Amino acid sequence: MERTMVLVRHGQSEWNLKNLFTGWKDPGLTERGVDEAVQAGELLAQRNLHFDIAFTSVLKRAERTCQIILDGIGQSDLQTIHDQALNERNYGDLAGLNKDDARVKWGEKQVHIWRRSYDTPPPGDEGESLKDTGARVWPYYMQTILPRVMSGETVLVAAHGNSLRSLVMILDGLSKEQVTQLNLGTGVPMIYKLNQDTTVASKEIIELD
Repeated sequence: MERTMVLVRHGQSEWNLKNLFTGWKDPGLTERGVDEAVQAGELLAQRNLHFDIAFTSVLKRAERTCQIILDGIGQSDLQTIHDQALNERNYGDLAGLNKDDARVKWGEKQVHIWRRSYDTPPPGDEGESLKDTGARVWPYYMQTILPRVMSGETVLVAAHGNSLRSLVMILDGLSKEQVTQLNLGTGVPMIYKLNQDTTVASKEIIELD
């Protein structure tokens, strides 16, 4: 039985381009972001992947990336579940700020800690650390996504840099220190095949041209 799951971070967003903290804010894709999603769909089509279900967040940059990929593989009408659990981490008071301006205000070291530490959230009551993000992504994966994969379905998950980093941390068995160094490229598909015990049998990262 094949147990295949494809993870893909959304294509470049308008705020990625502007170097802004995004979080739960909802900018759209840039032209480049659309192109990345189109290319991801083409690369998955070349591997003859046929999905049984798709999951995405409720933020339009991930939703549109998901739909563009499905259009590209001829599955435009595939059942797609949208859930806030897959949203990007909430950047709290940093959301909407330019990252360079934030470094000037708080210092390079402090901003790096907010962006890359495992368990230090950004300022603001709603700010989430990667650990906080994982606390909503992991149960959703275990309870909703993983059972579909383990039943033999081929699953697409289109989400965000940090929600996917928290998931890859578990799948790849990364330590807190290792995950802080993990960067996921926009629009880059990662194909996971799972063993019967839910561990990873293989992983392929399909780099875009």
